[in-house]
Amino acid sequence: MKKIEAIIQPSRLEAVKEALNEVEVTRMTVTDVQGFGRQKGHTEIYRGQEYTINFVRKIKIEIAVNDEFVQPAVDAIIKAARTGEDGKIGDGKIFILPLEEVIRVRTGERGKEAI
Repeated sequence: MKKIEAIIQPSRLEAVKEALNEVEVTRMTVTDVQGFGRQKGHTEIYRGQEYTINFVRKIKIEIAVNDEFVQPAVDAIIKAARTGEDGKIGDGKIFILPLEEVIRVRTGERGKEAI
């Protein structure tokens, strides 16, 4: 079992959701997050004053999957989250983490059955 965490642009959320649905990954948690990497924020003008916005708004998707779904899910995220043919800085990142145990609260099921 693995936990996939993907940080993507907010405008790509629906496309990523649809792409994951096509590979039968239908359960996910979505969170609004802020951060910066290579983009290093941006500047905005508000009431004539220039402000530096250090954090960029992103979406974090968390998915728990069985091992056979890891590669199809990652491929779907990459395909749907990439902007343009070759992508651009700020398209996001994907982290794959080992998942030691999963327990469904309602039934007490553990492991693969709980996902």
